[in-house]
Amino acid sequence: MNFKVITIDLAKNVFQACGVNEHIKPQFNKKLKRNEVLDFMRQQAPTTVVMEACYSSHYWGRELNKLGHDVKLIPAQHVTPFVRGNKNDHNDAFAIAEASQRAHIRFVPVKSEHQQEISCSHRIRERLVKNKVSLSNQIRGLLSEFGVIFSSGHKALVTGLECFVGDAEYSVRLRNMMTDMLNEYKGILKCVKGIEQQLHEFVDTSENGQILRSIPGIGVINASAFLAAIDKGQAFNNPREFAVWLGLTPRQHASGNMNKMGGITKRGDRYLRKLLVHAGRSVVSRAVKNDDPLSKWATKLRTTKPFNQVAMAHRLARLIWILLSRQEHYRVMPAAQEA
Repeated sequence: MNFKVITIDLAKNVFQACGVNEHIKPQFNKKLKRNEVLDFMRQQAPTTVVMEACYSSHYWGRELNKLGHDVKLIPAQHVTPFVRGNKNDHNDAFAIAEASQRAHIRFVPVKSEHQQEISCSHRIRERLVKNKVSLSNQIRGLLSEFGVIFSSGHKALVTGLECFVGDAEYSVRLRNMMTDMLNEYKGILKCVKGIEQQLHEFVDTSENGQILRSIPGIGVINASAFLAAIDKGQAFNNPREFAVWLGLTPRQHASGNMNKMGGITKRGDRYLRKLLVHAGRSVVSRAVKNDDPLSKWATKLRTTKPFNQVAMAHRLARLIWILLSRQEHYRVMPAAQEA
């Protein structure tokens, strides 16, 4: 039997599959164990399979694509309004089918294994950086109790610790503890550098990576993170949609003749938005030294809005989508030509 849509409510061990016809009437809604999912879908004629973009969804999307199905991933927040009755797997699976038929739903592209590997590298690096900062603060706090103060900065901490562990003025117990902490700190730094080297290799061998590197403020970390998340930006129809997805557009509250614009919505991926804001901050800090149109725009904006990193991040987001969709490198034009 052919179904218009088959939806799967993902889980760790017990899945819920629901098939609907062209009138969105459920034809079956059954539980499947993890080892039964692929066998069951192999028996179905190629059709559209919809799942929530959540835990393990990209893996299942790749596996079902191999079976000839057209897999679509739908953001979980768009499914919630369509859940009728109590919250259970049976109702969730049917809600996914109803939500997938809405006209303005934007589906999430299925990521390749390579994209997910790069995303994993970023998550591991982010955790290591947090551990490094935490360890650095603990070292400084502990040694301050003994009257030892280091200057701010990574190099000052490492140099100061190396001098401290060799100073016979302090007890052997304290110096041994600091030696262990110094080795731990250096181990974290080594792991971070190893991950960054892998990201460099990924960006250097990618044409899209070179396109993103040509944009002011976009470095290896930003370029690799955005390529792993959006590829060429094919999930978005225009640059504004991409900026909205990142949560860099104002929050609107309107009714009748009343229209209020607030701060940014902060929707989407917090990590990507943070990277883009840092990129905007770097562009703004160097804008005074340059005379290209982007720098002049940032300098002009700075006179009216002192904290304009978010505005620059919004503009960089639009540049990212435009250049990836056109497959063009960023070209710096003199201000006279723009005029």
